[in-house]
Amino acid sequence: AKEGAYSPYSKFPVGAALLTREGTIVKGASIDNASYGETICAERTAIVKAVVSYDGVQEFIGLAVVANINSPIPPCGICRQVIREFCALDMPILL
Repeated sequence: AKEGAYSPYSKFPVGAALLTREGTIVKGASIDNASYGETICAERTAIVKAVVSYDGVQEFIGLAVVANINSPIPPCGICRQVIREFCALDMPILL
């Protein structure tokens, strides 16, 4: 999923894969903006894409987040709020 990232400013491409109950994998990628606060994280891209593409909220059962580093990348505060809004509290998130 990170191959779809647009990261000319941060040079830090991130990808996310969201798994639906039906077994569909929805990919998301980070999208940089020159105004860093407007950058869209991969987690949110995947969730928004899933909601829009499948005519409403689906039941999501897992999320994986990847980047070009060997350590976990915890979701930012905004992503945590969006994950909380659309995903179960016990949904596994692989970092």
